[in-house]
Formats: sequence, structure tokens, C-alpha cells
Amino acid sequence: MIRAILADDEVLARQKLRQLLRDEPEIEIVGEGASASETIDLVCATRPDLLFLDIRMPGMDGFDIIDKLSTASDSIVPRIIFTTAYDSYALRAFEIHAVDYLLKPFTSERLHSAVQRAHDEIDTSKKNSGRSNGRTQNPPVYTTRIVFKSRGRILFLPVSDIRWIGAEENYARICTGAEKHLLRETMSHLEEKLDPQMFLRVHRSAIVNLQYLKEVRTEPSGEFTVVLVDGQKIAMSRSFHARITEWMAGS
Repeated sequence: MIRAILADDEVLARQKLRQLLRDEPEIEIVGEGASASETIDLVCATRPDLLFLDIRMPGMDGFDIIDKLSTASDSIVPRIIFTTAYDSYALRAFEIHAVDYLLKPFTSERLHSAVQRAHDEIDTSKKNSGRSNGRTQNPPVYTTRIVFKSRGRILFLPVSDIRWIGAEENYARICTGAEKHLLRETMSHLEEKLDPQMFLRVHRSAIVNLQYLKEVRTEPSGEFTVVLVDGQKIAMSRSFHARITEWMAGS
């Protein structure tokens, strides 16, 4: 069972969300907050697994609420699903590893997808905590989607669709099977966000998705090349060759 709090200053919005959540048997609603202070008190008192959080709340916004919870003594920040009528906060939401970002009005199918994602994250966290012999341990949370603006749209790109990422000056080019997207992002920051069991940096200018890796080839010149399943060749520097050797030994 996932213990959840609904935080929204609009009564009708909370009622609508509560009604939609009746179709989610794993969700137990343990409280509702109509203001920032009320929401913070509820989270500290009930310590829920999940918080459905509106962006604009009386007193402070949703991000301020998360900051307060993060700095409160003996407080654990629950998983966050944002529910809002504003799309302009989506990028910031995923930078803080929100589970999902639901734009009002959203459908029951869209809500179910968010709840399922939260369930998977909470279940993984609990399993990892169980392996720590009762000691509190917060495993790293890696992003499952990269969110960015492109041609007036906000795109939610699953990281599983990414084949490789290449550096281009102050940008990173995200390459999928059919598209390429240019982000103003550093390779180091992207590498921190991505699960190292799925993505491997093979060059200071390249990160590859291991599920699309076909082979590592030694060229006649002695240089190393990574070959993807579609035939794409990516240079591998000697300094990163040890990483892929370790990965291959452990796989």
C-alpha cells in the first residue's frame, strides 16, 4: 500500500483527484493539504510515501515546500507527483527528480501511469533499504526521462530511447534511433543523472546506452571504437577503455 497526501488549494481539484484515485487500489490517502504550511505539517506527521503536489499554493510554491521538507529535522521527502495547470515548471520539476508532472486536466490513464512509476520507485527504495540491515539508506535516484523544450514543445524523452549522447561545445546532442535533439547541458551533469548500469561514458565527448552496444573494436591505428547495433561508430579514448572492460567482466 502506498500512503499518499493530496496537496492543492482548490477543493474541487482535490475532490477530482481523490475520485480518480479510487481506481488505484494501492493508494491510501492519509491526508489533504490546502496550504503550504498545512501540507508540511501533514507530511511531517504522517510520513507518506507519495505527495501529489500543486505548484501554486498559498504561502509558498511547491518547490518551496520541498525545500522546507528537505531541511526539516528527521524528515523524509516523499516521492513527488506534481499536479498543475502550468507547463512552465516541468523542467525544474524533473531536475529535482519528481516522479511525474501532470498537467490539469489529466486523464485517469495518465494518472495511472504516474502512480505505476511511483510504485516502482517506492518498491525499489524499500528493497534497497531492506538490504541495509535496518539502517537508513537513500540509494541514488537516476532519471528515467529527460525533459526539455524543442520548437515550442516540452518533450518527455525516455532515457531508454537514447542510443548515445555527444558533446558539441556547450551543448549535448541526444541521439535516438530516428531523431537528434540539442540540449544546453554538460556531459558531466548528464552522466550524473543517468544510471551507470545502463549508460557508460566512453569518451569525454560521448556517452553510450549499453543496450545498443554491439562491439568494441581495436582499429589498425591502435585506437578503440565503440560500434552500436545500427552500425554507428563512436571513438573511445584509452582513459575510458578500462571502464568498459570492467563492465564486460561484470556482465
